[in-house]
Amino acid sequence: MTDPIQHPPLPASLSEAARRGITGRCPRCGGAGLFARFLKPASHCHACGQDWRFQRADDFPAYLSMFITGHLLAPVIIVLVRETSLTPLALCAIVLPAAMALMLALLQPAKGAVIAAQWWFGMHGFTKERIEDQRWDPGR
Repeated sequence: MTDPIQHPPLPASLSEAARRGITGRCPRCGGAGLFARFLKPASHCHACGQDWRFQRADDFPAYLSMFITGHLLAPVIIVLVRETSLTPLALCAIVLPAAMALMLALLQPAKGAVIAAQWWFGMHGFTKERIEDQRWDPGR
């Protein structure tokens, strides 16, 4: 007798799916990598078979990473300007590389979170999948 097919556990919430996407794992099962290259998602998950070709993250991950970078660096820039006597060139030499590094570091996690949200809400051809809620039973 053969064993039944084991289905990986679905995430219980959007935050769990997003956490998997942020870490570069499959938002559905968490078992395989989400990206084939730095920003190119794999065509499908090697663990659960989820097709990722439906995703349409487009420019939103870049907007998210710019938004977060700006909010993280704004206080740093304010402190550097007010508390030091750096020249504008020295200030640019500090802030621009930091902004570029932070943007690049946030870009892939932002794209993973956007893809996870699209999958969770069933957008762009994804099937909306949820764990059955055990607390509410309409047959009671």
